[in-house]
Order: sequence, then C-alpha cells, then structure tokens
Amino acid sequence: MKRLRILVVEDDGIVAYLLGLVLEDMGHEVCAIESNEAGAVEAARCCKPDLMIVDENLGRESGLAVIDALLQDGAMPHIFVSGDTARILTLRPLAVVLEKPYFETDLEQAIQLALTPPSAAADLDPLPVDGRRRDAPAGGPA
Repeated sequence: MKRLRILVVEDDGIVAYLLGLVLEDMGHEVCAIESNEAGAVEAARCCKPDLMIVDENLGRESGLAVIDALLQDGAMPHIFVSGDTARILTLRPLAVVLEKPYFETDLEQAIQLALTPPSAAADLDPLPVDGRRRDAPAGGPA
C-alpha cells in the first residue's frame, strides 16, 4: 500500500496519539490530529489528506457532521471509528466503520476498503460486523 497522508479526528488524546503511532508504523504520514468538528474541517481543507479516520463521537460533537461538511467540497475517503457502530450503519449503511477496540489488520483492511472505488469494493471481504478479526493475533487492539 502506498504511503498515505491521514488526518485523525479523535477527542481522546491518548487514543489519537496511539493511533498516530500505529499509522506511522504502517508507513503512513499523520498530517494532523484534531479533536473537534471545526478543527477537523479546517485541517482537512488545509492538509488535503488522502484519508480521514474519524471518531463518530467527539464529545458533544459528531464525526458524521465533519464528513457531511467536507462532502460538500467533494468526495473524501474516510473511516468512522466508534464503540457503537450500529448508529453509524443505520445512518450510513455503506460507510466503512471500525468498532473499538480493533486490530491493526482490521485497520489495514478498512483503509483499503475506504480507498477502493465502490464498483471494486464488492470484490473485497467485508469487515466483521463488530470490526474485529478473530483470526488475526498480530497487531493487538488499537
């Protein structure tokens, strides 16, 4: 997989930092880490990332609102991360979603899926509903 510029949107500083380390270990560049809607939208417009990894619950704010604002500017590959994926999948049935906690292999698969054109995505194995691969001990939960 090519090196990607990734924007992380996560309101838990420790989770954001650790995710950034995992992404960098995978060979990607974390162009910014933001913890709220306004900062995320501004950073995305400024940094022009290849991909965004967005926590759905940003305290009293929403990761869904971040993506809605950015989609007005055009397509933006993204992955939603949440402890409760059902809400996201109800509102966005075709969204790429990871349920916390997840493994590095799940993150890799989600990145591939988020960057795959919709017509080619049907050929990929879907992520498990709970976002975890039970057969993948490497990488540990993120």
